[in-house]
Amino acid sequence: MDERRTTGPSTHSGRRYRDRYGIPHLRADDPGSLAYAQGRVTALDRAWQIEVERHRSQGTSAAFLGPDALAWDRFARQVRLADTARRCHAALDPATAEWVGRYVDGVNSGLAEGAARAPEFAATGLSPGTWQPWTPLAVWLGHHVLFAGLPTKLWREHVARKLGASAARLFAVDGQVTSGSNGWLVTGDRTATGAPLIAGDPHRFIEAPGIYQQIRLACPEYDVLGFAVPGVPGLPHFGHAGVVAWAITNAMSDYQDLYAERLRRRGDAVEAYGPDGWRPAYRQVETIEVAGADPVEVEVIETERGPVVSGGPDDDPELTVSLRHPPRVTADLGFAVLPALLRARTVGDLDAALDGWVEPVNVVLAADTDGGLLHRVAGRVPRRHPDNGLRVVPGWSAEHTWQGWHDTPQSPVDGVAVMANERGISAGLGVEFAPPYRADRIRTLLTADTGWRAAQMAAVHTDTHLAGAEPLLAVLAGLDGLSADADALRTRLLAWDRRMAADSVDAATFADLRSAVARRLAAHPALAVLAEPPAHPEVFHPWLALVPRVGYAVVPLLHADLPGVDRDALVRAAAEEVAATGDTRRWGERHRLLAWQALPDPAAPPGPELHGDSDCVLATSSVPGVTDLCLRGPAARYVWDLARREDSRWVVPLGATGTGEHRDDQLAHWLRGELVEVTCDWDRLTEEHDD
Repeated sequence: MDERRTTGPSTHSGRRYRDRYGIPHLRADDPGSLAYAQGRVTALDRAWQIEVERHRSQGTSAAFLGPDALAWDRFARQVRLADTARRCHAALDPATAEWVGRYVDGVNSGLAEGAARAPEFAATGLSPGTWQPWTPLAVWLGHHVLFAGLPTKLWREHVARKLGASAARLFAVDGQVTSGSNGWLVTGDRTATGAPLIAGDPHRFIEAPGIYQQIRLACPEYDVLGFAVPGVPGLPHFGHAGVVAWAITNAMSDYQDLYAERLRRRGDAVEAYGPDGWRPAYRQVETIEVAGADPVEVEVIETERGPVVSGGPDDDPELTVSLRHPPRVTADLGFAVLPALLRARTVGDLDAALDGWVEPVNVVLAADTDGGLLHRVAGRVPRRHPDNGLRVVPGWSAEHTWQGWHDTPQSPVDGVAVMANERGISAGLGVEFAPPYRADRIRTLLTADTGWRAAQMAAVHTDTHLAGAEPLLAVLAGLDGLSADADALRTRLLAWDRRMAADSVDAATFADLRSAVARRLAAHPALAVLAEPPAHPEVFHPWLALVPRVGYAVVPLLHADLPGVDRDALVRAAAEEVAATGDTRRWGERHRLLAWQALPDPAAPPGPELHGDSDCVLATSSVPGVTDLCLRGPAARYVWDLARREDSRWVVPLGATGTGEHRDDQLAHWLRGELVEVTCDWDRLTEEHDD
């Protein structure tokens, strides 16, 4: 039976059903009514979350969140998120604009009721507002504007200025990475059913409520389930339509450029020096309201390269930088792709639709029930001078202008295809990628057997083997002159099974060694000059901190040619330090979940214990040298079965809603690595009516 077809009664405004986890299943007579229903249920379930994101995209969140939100609001104003969203919306084709508008209408219809369910509104004094037709585009931009290379280019510029241009790649995270998404496709000749399986887990900051919303969207034209981004219509990244399914990971492509700007004032106006000399720049002064503090004025400037995101006419010229990125240049955010994905019935349909994708640039895996397979990059990457990908480049030099767009590569699928942010199919489109550990491990696990079933994929999702430990342990193995305690520590670590299991003391000891090495490297005179970050805006500070940068890049730094660094002596001292502590705590006692919340509870107890680590397939990331707490990890897990969609599985870290009984009822499953069933039979769902 074609699962895309619906049966039973429906209404113009749509009907809402839920499974036992509160996951909404929506059905309507047409795509517009379905979009309305999706917007409405999102407002009912996630009112606080989507209102926070709306305000963040407009640079107005400090008005109710207070001074801690000011840095983001300032950036959102300066980068002109809302204006870019308005431009992109104005350029939409009429059909897509109408579809997005119906979603917005649904959001506005449910916000008041949703806000009444969410205690955060009363706690902050926030009243639900009104969504504009362009708001979903602004929310999407807000989630992804720092998703590419912007902050890392500021860091590389800092390194190059302090250590010389040749050091710009010194901290390349190909040797270690903060977090990463996994995805894999197993073709029918390696599965028990003879049909493909697609599985994976996107890794992002774990938020409460979560960034991914489980949902099903059904109308006579299509019936698709997957993960939505609250505040955005459709299923942009992960979906299963019964006859075709798709999933993505970040391609690690470089599509944002930073330009050094020379600015000068002419009365109330500002001019910028570009390839054609001095030219007028856009300038506007805006006021940011701040709860509990005085309002703050921010000067918004945009040159012909793009919005100025650091510095200004009165600041250090070396720190005055503008951002150029595709949506701002082309007034296209690729939103016409979203309804096309829902309508897709074959891999060919998906492939054609994804030609219009803009950002973030993704690697896509897809399969259909007719044997179609797809492994491609989707997104818009400009062609330009190689230096643009590495550092801040001069805005007055014509050689750094954009020269069209890169073609997006594809790769054939043979048995198993893996995507894990590694230097692979998208290698020609980026600068830094994840190390190959996760991709290699997934491929090893999947090719070791045939006859795969959806239920078996959880073992891959939760694999804790840390191949990335090997380079540091190899240095430890070759040391001489260790004390008896440090030698015993070495013996124990070399015998360790390399699994970052929550109940493992050896895993915790390895993490201690790695952190001790990171702190000692950061304190060494060869790198300590980087400890004082450049005076860029506060929103960029997490990317400009030395110890985390060293912690993520311990392995390449240990093998780099750093003046005065005695690698063996440094690791020996770190081993002695760790051995002297005699710490016997398990990894999970320290490696706990710390979910981000817009309104955090300072009295909340420590989060649950976690397995995994940054370079495990179970990539629950900490910050070596700073904290063992986990802020980033699997924001969802899924298995799409092309044989029978009802055999598919999914899970999120907390729950389907932001409040109520389903706020965190999937957490225990997520912690154990379990996936919950995907319910496809409407008769097994409970219809929910508006009061």
